Amino acid sequence: MSADEILLDTEERMEKAVDVLKHNLAGIRTGRANPGLVDSLRADAYGSPTPIKQLASVGAPEPTQIVIRPYDVSTIKDIEKAIVASDLGFNPQNDGRVIRINIPPLSTDVRRKMVSRIKELAEETKVSIRNIRRDANKAADAAEKDKSFSEDVRDQAKEEIQELTKKYENLVTDMAKTREAEVMED
Repeated sequence: MSADEILLDTEERMEKAVDVLKHNLAGIRTGRANPGLVDSLRADAYGSPTPIKQLASVGAPEPTQIVIRPYDVSTIKDIEKAIVASDLGFNPQNDGRVIRINIPPLSTDVRRKMVSRIKELAEETKVSIRNIRRDANKAADAAEKDKSFSEDVRDQAKEEIQELTKKYENLVTDMAKTREAEVMED
């Protein structure tokens, strides 16, 4: 494996770790309605768990309300059940054609819990990035042992791996701070 291949693989894996964090942060409530809050929910429709976003269009026409319009009205009860069964604490209102979810304002205590969850997710992602760095450094060491490349090339690869690590850790920190600010604002 060449130094460029190691770096490319490292960057791809770090990018995936950041994408997972983005997805997880989207599911964390802020004081505003966000269609991402119900994206991860699955409804038992057509005999199997199906993501709600595949069963309905989800929108937030107002800052405090999410509206779910099923493509097939027969799935409305299944979608409603999935929302009630989730740990989001929402009380959906079903009028037969559309499900409306009013987003209650967050208490200070709940906001603090969300911020601590954001910090946990960010730290998990940073640990994942550091594990990717460790694997890449091992690959560089192994390539040097195999005489695939010299000590200088290995050291250069390790420097670039460290730069990637810093870049992605800073990105994670920025994403977490942005989301924390969104959660804490009224």
